[in-house]
Amino acid sequence: MVSILPVDIFLISSTRTEIYWLKELDEKCVDRSENLDRSHNAVRVENLTASWDTEDTPTLEHLELTAPRNSLIAVVGKVGCGKSSLLQALLGEMGKLKGRIGVNGKVAYVPQQPWIQNMTLRDNITFGRPFDRKRYDQVLYACALKADIKILPAGDQTEIGEKGINLSGGQKARVSLARAVYQNLDVYLLDDPLSAVDAHVGRHIFEKVIGPNGLLRQKTRILVTHGLTFTKLADEILVLHEGRLEESGTFDALMKKRGVFYDFMEEYKSSSEDSTEELDIGEEQGLVVTSDLDESVRTPELTTQISTMSSPEKGVLDRSISQKEENKLIKKEDVAQGKVEIATYQLYVKAAGYSLSIAFILFFVFYMTVQILRSFWLSAWSDEYDPDSPSAHPMAKGWRLGVYGALGFTEVGCFFVALLALVFVGQRASKNLHGPLIHNLMRSPMSFYDTTPLGRILNRCAKDIETIDMLLPMNFRYLVMCVLQVAFTLIVIIISTPLFAVVIVPLAAIYLVFLKYYVPTSRQLKRLESVNRSPIYSHFGETIQGAASIRAFGKVDEFREHSGTILDRFIRCRYSSLVANRWLAVRLEFVGNCIIFFAALFAVLSKEFGWITSPGVIGVSVSYALNITEVLNFAVRQVSEIEANIVSVERVNEYTNTPNEAEWRIEGQAPPTGWPSRGVVTFDGYSTRYREGLDLVLRGISADVRAGEKIGIVGRTGAGKSSFALALFRMVEAAGGRIVIDGIEVASIGLHDLRSNITIIPQDPVLFSGTLRFNLDPFSTYSDDQIWRALELAHLKSFASALPDGLLYKISEAGENLSVGQRQLVALARALLRHTRVLVLDEATAAVDVATDALIQETIRNEFRECTVFTIAHRLNTIMDYDRIMVLDKGAILEFDSPDALMADRNSAFAKMVADAAEQDKHE
Repeated sequence: MVSILPVDIFLISSTRTEIYWLKELDEKCVDRSENLDRSHNAVRVENLTASWDTEDTPTLEHLELTAPRNSLIAVVGKVGCGKSSLLQALLGEMGKLKGRIGVNGKVAYVPQQPWIQNMTLRDNITFGRPFDRKRYDQVLYACALKADIKILPAGDQTEIGEKGINLSGGQKARVSLARAVYQNLDVYLLDDPLSAVDAHVGRHIFEKVIGPNGLLRQKTRILVTHGLTFTKLADEILVLHEGRLEESGTFDALMKKRGVFYDFMEEYKSSSEDSTEELDIGEEQGLVVTSDLDESVRTPELTTQISTMSSPEKGVLDRSISQKEENKLIKKEDVAQGKVEIATYQLYVKAAGYSLSIAFILFFVFYMTVQILRSFWLSAWSDEYDPDSPSAHPMAKGWRLGVYGALGFTEVGCFFVALLALVFVGQRASKNLHGPLIHNLMRSPMSFYDTTPLGRILNRCAKDIETIDMLLPMNFRYLVMCVLQVAFTLIVIIISTPLFAVVIVPLAAIYLVFLKYYVPTSRQLKRLESVNRSPIYSHFGETIQGAASIRAFGKVDEFREHSGTILDRFIRCRYSSLVANRWLAVRLEFVGNCIIFFAALFAVLSKEFGWITSPGVIGVSVSYALNITEVLNFAVRQVSEIEANIVSVERVNEYTNTPNEAEWRIEGQAPPTGWPSRGVVTFDGYSTRYREGLDLVLRGISADVRAGEKIGIVGRTGAGKSSFALALFRMVEAAGGRIVIDGIEVASIGLHDLRSNITIIPQDPVLFSGTLRFNLDPFSTYSDDQIWRALELAHLKSFASALPDGLLYKISEAGENLSVGQRQLVALARALLRHTRVLVLDEATAAVDVATDALIQETIRNEFRECTVFTIAHRLNTIMDYDRIMVLDKGAILEFDSPDALMADRNSAFAKMVADAAEQDKHE
């Protein structure tokens, strides 16, 4: 306990220090000394130069900003110009090199990538503030969330998965905005909050939240946006270029100046001339409201018939606790009960290898046998020189010494071989348990990750694997040693003093009683430790991801308190385990002392009554008995430790046996090289659902897509657009019908063969920690010239060329050192390198400015002109020149024709969508 407790205290203190450090970061960067009530300005920035890394080129240089109270400041500029960095500097997240930042009042922050916690929708919005029904309803209406709440199974009591996994991009953005609005603070930093909503929803949110008549009209708002039409209502516009303030002023003044902003507006207008709608209400549009339900139903636990959600709104908001539990997304982690099954031990031995395990035990038996023989040989040697009974025929000293030396070398050899076998046992067991775990996790369906917190996965891949690696082999070594040592000690004592056999049975009974109480308790405490460790991982990861928001909203103390709560819960289990160990130690000391007492007592009696005449044998008996207390204590501890630590095998095996996706590769069913060569895609009565027993999300989809055709996919909320994309990649399996690509049914080939031959550019691209080149070409398939060509077509060449290391530039985890727009361009460059015949675009240009968007659309048309392209779109101007438009509604094809044909019918759903967008443009 003395050796373990300091380690635990260190780990706990380190974790607490990490959480506490969140509060301490960059406090001096922002001056909050002025009083909001006494100052006319809410934000004042003077000659600011700031950088993410003091060794790098400054990200922001010589910036000036004055935001009067209750004003709306718009910040615009191209991708990577420093817009988001400006907001981060105002939060104190960047390193200030020089200048002054003054912020008066409490700050609310809406990040470009929404941070959503694993809690109910209501709790995500209230974010620790007391629940105010009136304010809450106002916020829901203003942020256009009421319709979404009616659809969710448990209303606003629906649990949201980690990172908002069961919400669409549009829903996450509106929840993030609603959280900030509900806080009712003084200064609002809004990093393009309208990027993930379509035209009419964006207009509604701007009018009801951000604009002159919105809920925030009496707040200071600094709005980063590519939606230039909104800038007409801003009190001042800041135009950034490469981290510098290019120009600033009112909308009219900048238009008259005919500078950079004027050029932006001209590009903006020209981008919408080809279509009657201007959907730039949030230029960085992601998965908008029209796709919100479609993604939200991705998680089976949250899928339900919309018709069952027809209760009044207040009833939707006030779900019962029982229904809340039924619709809980993240289920409570199971805690196994009772004794660990024999099969778990067999699994470990099988993973280690039967032959190695047997060899390990046998050589330890040989080792202990030789050790006992060596002791008796030494005893016999000493008896030869007993003055009371000297030996009549003593052996030669050389012979005695030679045999003793040979026994010693044999003992060392057996011990070495036993330990060597143990090394291979541990290494092989770890490998054979870890391999299937990773293999299975890589092939688990997305629904598994939707409902399993990352902390649980990390707990098994980190702590449980560490236990299997480091602790279990040593536990088995010490157990085998202790059991053999106890057995041989008792044998030696019984041979030396046969009377000792009388007390073996009662001492063994007492020993087993202690084990009966201790082992189950220790085992269950270990299970509770493992279960209560997972929330620590999850909370820590969630806190790191939302560190900027936590600091901005001043919630550090609350998160520290919650961190302390879950740590205390874990420590209670840990401390109970330590107390149980001491309980056992005291009682084992008693049993051990009894053995020593009776061994010594019977040895004296045996000598006194002449039952034994060899002092050497008595010496061996007593010397072995003196060690019995420590050995017994250690043996029982190892029994309990093995029972406790074998739980890690049990937990790893649980995730090794989770359901998998379909086969990765199917023998004899691989598609021909170069498939698909044309890109002909056929949907033949295709239907799918996310899980058996749930409603269909796509119903009887039938469509023939010709080679090289460009298909735009649009639809209202819950139409099935994202499900359409998931179906192409077999993220969900068919419930009926089939999908055929170039004559091959996708269900007949392996998932790897399918997914490696078609490409998707997602709304939220994934970047890995590594070089830029690795993120573009992880398998080193392409030459540098090809990569630079892809970067040029993706309009990233100038950015990459300016980097100090070029293609070897280090990308941080999740691409945090790139803007969201730049990450999307990296994903586009990947697609350009792969250049497969079937391409799916999921708002691939959501986070880029108008000019770059237009260039990228031109790149897609030119570079993928021979490819079949499916574009899930909400900015309709990007698909108006496509070959055909597929309008989905409730999982079925409502319309499927050319844009001209659909527009010619004013009653068509597509024409009405365009009309809605045109109305918005006219309104602006």
